[in-house]
Amino acid sequence: MSTSDLPRWKIYRGDGQQQKDLKLPPPPSWREFKDDPKGAIEQQQRKGETFKPPDVAIEMVNAALALRRPLLITGNPGTGKSSLAYAVARELGLGSVLKWAITTRTTLKDGLYSYDAIARLQDAQVSGKDNRQETGNYITLGPLGTAFLPDDLPRVLLIDEIDKSEIDLPNDLLNLFEDGEFSIPELQRLELAEAEVRTIDRIEGKQRKVKVYDGVVRCRAFPLVIMTSNGERDFPPPFLRRCLRLRMPNPSPQELQEIVEKHLGKQAAQQSTALINWFCQQIEAGGILATDQLLNAIHLRTQETTSPGQKKKTQTSSDESLTLTLSDLERRLLKDLSTPEDV
Repeated sequence: MSTSDLPRWKIYRGDGQQQKDLKLPPPPSWREFKDDPKGAIEQQQRKGETFKPPDVAIEMVNAALALRRPLLITGNPGTGKSSLAYAVARELGLGSVLKWAITTRTTLKDGLYSYDAIARLQDAQVSGKDNRQETGNYITLGPLGTAFLPDDLPRVLLIDEIDKSEIDLPNDLLNLFEDGEFSIPELQRLELAEAEVRTIDRIEGKQRKVKVYDGVVRCRAFPLVIMTSNGERDFPPPFLRRCLRLRMPNPSPQELQEIVEKHLGKQAAQQSTALINWFCQQIEAGGILATDQLLNAIHLRTQETTSPGQKKKTQTSSDESLTLTLSDLERRLLKDLSTPEDV
């Protein structure tokens, strides 16, 4: 295959010949990155702009806002569990989404705040004095702690993949969800009536600072807490009792058509009808596929110039009027997520 026969998105040729003046093709709209604060905000807003929530999700978000209860969302990968948080924050003007990504090592304190005791000790050694009034300079509220600050409007807090947490974390959250407050022992020990601490928020490129009174952070408007789960574990009944629960439905062909159109344009959506129908049929048959996989395949397919000699395999949908041809690459991109890698 000559260089001219290569699809436009293929940059690496594998022939060992060094390329000059390398130029990458434009990224997919959902994989653009910005290195400035304003661009990062626009990037986050775009996540909410391109997501179309199902009716049941709209209903449950309104219930969570009215009842001041966290919302636990389950569902297959790519059904929009995380995107819902960005859509709500954008539409209601609730600021940037506070995201807390959970791992097996995450603790409650990780989400509430961090205290840099080493930096404080080093500064005290340099200055020759330990000013207790400046303790707040070494405390930074995490996404969970920032969400419970006393603001007039609720913040949107995304607790992503909570099912990956240690077994105790859901129960550790109960008091915070019930009382809407938490204490910072490092401030309480010093009996500080007022201390200024940092948050993970940034305003005009600078880290936001807020005042904490008596070492306790108390919310005024309970945040909209959206917790996502891929169903990898069960949660204790006391935790489930304090949550509203939603299983995100799989998107219909019509909804997927609209998603593709928002991301890739009307022409790409029209050209991909057969692929979208095939994708939905795989899910209905019990396959586990994510919407991101579909978007990836369509993005490459709609900008690819297929070489005449490329071998392809054929899949025919249940609708005999639609014959879908998948390349080997597309089959790899659209591989069932539950299938082992060696299959």
